[in-house]
Amino acid sequence: MKKVITVTIIGAGAAGLCALRQLTHPSASELIHFNVVCFEQAPRVGGTWFYTDQVGKDEHDLPVHSSMYENLRTNLPKECMAYPDYSFPELPSFVGHADVQKYLEDYAAHFDVLKYIKFQTIVTSVKPVCDKTNPFGTSWEVTTKSGTNFSVEKTSTFNAIIVCNGHYSIPMFPDILGLDTFSGEVMHSHDYRRPSVFTGKRVVLLGAASSGQDISLEVSSTAEQVFLSHNKPPIKAPLPDNVQQKPGINRVNKCQVEFLDGSREDVDVLLLCTGYYYNYSFLSPECGIEVKDSRVTPLYKHLIHTKYPNFGIMGVCKVVVPFPMFDVQARFFRSILDGTLILPSEEDMNRDTEEDYRSRLEAGMPHRHAHFLDEKQYSYNDELADMAKTTRLPEHFKQLCRLTRKLRQTNLMGYKKVNFELDEKKDIYKIAT
Repeated sequence: MKKVITVTIIGAGAAGLCALRQLTHPSASELIHFNVVCFEQAPRVGGTWFYTDQVGKDEHDLPVHSSMYENLRTNLPKECMAYPDYSFPELPSFVGHADVQKYLEDYAAHFDVLKYIKFQTIVTSVKPVCDKTNPFGTSWEVTTKSGTNFSVEKTSTFNAIIVCNGHYSIPMFPDILGLDTFSGEVMHSHDYRRPSVFTGKRVVLLGAASSGQDISLEVSSTAEQVFLSHNKPPIKAPLPDNVQQKPGINRVNKCQVEFLDGSREDVDVLLLCTGYYYNYSFLSPECGIEVKDSRVTPLYKHLIHTKYPNFGIMGVCKVVVPFPMFDVQARFFRSILDGTLILPSEEDMNRDTEEDYRSRLEAGMPHRHAHFLDEKQYSYNDELADMAKTTRLPEHFKQLCRLTRKLRQTNLMGYKKVNFELDEKKDIYKIAT
């Protein structure tokens, strides 16, 4: 008879669905039966990919979770964005958010995981409880609210927990001198939905990560002028004639923005593409999870609580290809629960975590980039797969990700028109002809 381990998953977005698939599939473990319950605040799967026109608060007076905008197309091709065991249908390589939402719904149906999800259920509290019957020594008391107006409260206990609530829902507003005097409109990209609201306006868009670049191109289609303000190396790819790069903002004075080079521009809108906060406010202090300057601790391999190895937070890493990484992380967590992987001691895991952090600081990375992987994501995924004694992501996944990056760097305005296909040997991607 298989041993039963109860697991709760918080969130049914791309990470939570993947965790569900890996824990509930018949081949998940020969020795363990995982009894899984997933709590999801929304009425359907998808997480941030569940698009809504709403901004601010929803009909339940809760903050709108999704940061999708109407015309969003992925900045990664579907060929490397997909989970390794479930392909996208025949579509162009760069798809819209509705295609991704449909893909996630199809994935959930294909692997028959919807029956494990309790929709329109909010997790309000998670607490560790001593449990001598649990091999990990600690179980997790989870309090939820559901029903009409979320008025029905219930508390359940689980042997293990995976937090998959994402990190694209609580916008980060930077401190800008004089912002309170600005006479124009201030908007965070979390609330951006379509470019028509900027018709004929002069817009400063602060932040030039992937979303900032993409939104600047879209806003330029209606705005009179877009000033793309950032402190990164200048974008070398051609930009629309009405998009001008500027350094970071020094101060704001009424309708005028002064940049770090001393130049000034009169503008109508300040659009902040400045990222998001991690939010684990439902975790009690006893859980021991701390977030400081965008660093979540104490997490071994950006994933596992070093004190409680039956507690994982998926999707903390940034600048990654998310869905394949979620798959590897979910398999890694499963291998801990079923005993395939014996983790190092808490002391050794903390030491490894601090060494990783120090190496980033020594390389000149800011504190807030503690979970940025970028090019390191490929060795990270391989390391987790090897430790869990499971399959690595294919080499052509890495090759296509790198090819896409090169195309984006040289042709920001046109690279999403490209389609990819495997070559004759099926081991490398090329641009389709």
